[in-house]
Amino acid sequence: MHTFTYSIIKNAVDIAIVSYLIYRLLLMLKGSKAAQVLVGIFIIFAAYILSNVFNLTALHWLLNNFISSIVLIIIIVFQQDLKRALAYVGKGYFGRANFQTNEVKEGIKQVTEAVTELAKTRTGALIVFERNIGVKEVIDTGRIIDAVVTKELLLTIFNTHTPLHDGAVVIKGKRIIAAGCMLPLSQDIQYHPTYGTRHKAAFGLSAETDALIVIVSEETGKASIVVDKDITIFDPPEIIKPELSKLLGVSS
Repeated sequence: MHTFTYSIIKNAVDIAIVSYLIYRLLLMLKGSKAAQVLVGIFIIFAAYILSNVFNLTALHWLLNNFISSIVLIIIIVFQQDLKRALAYVGKGYFGRANFQTNEVKEGIKQVTEAVTELAKTRTGALIVFERNIGVKEVIDTGRIIDAVVTKELLLTIFNTHTPLHDGAVVIKGKRIIAAGCMLPLSQDIQYHPTYGTRHKAAFGLSAETDALIVIVSEETGKASIVVDKDITIFDPPEIIKPELSKLLGVSS
């Protein structure tokens, strides 16, 4: 009886873990081209099973050869998503940054004020808040600043007459770590007439990390937040503050 109960509990835990992993995978792939590829792979597996059941020799041989390389195909197609998942495991749960709430609040306040001013003058900006997953590769592409974030400093950096205005600013807590940083450009973004290079860069970083990216658009003068491959537009820009507070885990 004891062995039977243990077996049931073990199987239940096993199924729960696998179900959770599949659920998290589907959440990561939601809305991306990778999700469509995953559906295609499932269809191929179904066709493989049916070809065996109905003894379709040629089709079965073709699909069998394709499926033998499926692991390599999955690694190539889902390399960004796999990289992000591994980063969550290695960094997200064991290397979480520990900032004081007041520090984060002050950083949000300064960024909100700067974004409001930049939006009024339609000055483009790209601001990255590092969260659980580190963005050292992005920081290494820019210039180290390591200064307390202020509205004035952000306005200076994104002034079109300064050499760093085209890149992104990376913020940790209430400090600007680097400026003039280059982000990976995403090709997995739906066309929109007001989306430019900054939007592609924001989506590109969002696909690889859990960073929160703030965009100020030159074309529309509106502010946006990109996180987890999802974009939210804020008009007027000053209403961005409560959302920043919520996403960064502090009360507004």
